[in-house]
Amino acid sequence: MNARTGQTAVNQGADAAATGSLEDTRGRQKTRVGIVVSDKMEKTVVVAVMRQVMHPKYGKFVRRTSKFYAHDEAKSCGVGDEVKIIETRPMSRLKRWKIVEIVKKAD
Repeated sequence: MNARTGQTAVNQGADAAATGSLEDTRGRQKTRVGIVVSDKMEKTVVVAVMRQVMHPKYGKFVRRTSKFYAHDEAKSCGVGDEVKIIETRPMSRLKRWKIVEIVKKAD
C-alpha cells in the first residue's frame, strides 16, 4: 500500500493501464543532441555532447563535453554529423545509447 495515495500496488497498475501510460511508470529515456567525433568502429559511433555550466566561484559559463558511445545499426553517420541519441539498454561494456535521427549532415 502506498502511504501517500492510499493505493495498493495492484490498483496503481490498473490505473496506469486504464490511462494507457503503462510505459510511463518506468520513466522516460534520456535524449541528447551532439556531434559525431568518431565512426571508425563497426556499428558504433562516438558522440560528443556539449553543455554549459556556470563556474561556482567566478560565475562564468564554462563548456563541458561528454562523450557517449552510440549504436548506429545502418552505419549512416559520419564524422561531423549532428545526431540525436537516446538512452537504451546496455549493448556492450561502454555502449548504452543509440542513434535516433541525423539532425544535420556534415558538409
